[in-house]
Formats: sequence, structure tokens, C-alpha cells
Amino acid sequence: MRFGLFGKPETRKGGDAKAEARALAERLKAQVRELLGLPETAAVAVNEIICADPACPGSETVILVMKPGKKTRAYKLQMAMAEVTPEALAEVLRS
Repeated sequence: MRFGLFGKPETRKGGDAKAEARALAERLKAQVRELLGLPETAAVAVNEIICADPACPGSETVILVMKPGKKTRAYKLQMAMAEVTPEALAEVLRS
């Protein structure tokens, strides 16, 4: 598994793509906060990773929810950030 940020040079994202990915991540963070009813003290991280293992689906969206004093909770969607629908997000957060 490797993070997309450190991928091959030809797969690195340019300025517009980075801004779009950042906007997608921020949208997903806001949805996660709303769906889980998180307080302001909680931190949410959203990243898209590329799994090099042939058994992996390719791109995955990984969401980390960190609440003060609690264990970090990870949620994984087997799709790129741009493909995450509100329904898919709600379903994975219920797990």
C-alpha cells in the first residue's frame, strides 16, 4: 500500500487536480462530521490511497475519525474520493 501523494511522478496530480482533491476531502470531512454528529474537538482526516497489491481494488478512500481521549476509528471505502456517494459514506460510517 502506498499513499497517492508519493506515487510515480507521472501519476502525481497537478495544481488543479490537487485543489479538486482538497475540495473533495473537505466536502467528505464535512459530511462525516454531520453524519456522526462530531464535536469541534474531533479531528477528521480523509485520504485517497493507491494499493499496490493486485488483490486490492486500486484506489481506496480512508477516513480517520479522532476524538480526544478515544481510539482513532478508521473507515475504508473501496473507491476513489470522487466516487464516494453520500449513501456509500453513510453506510460505511454505520459499520
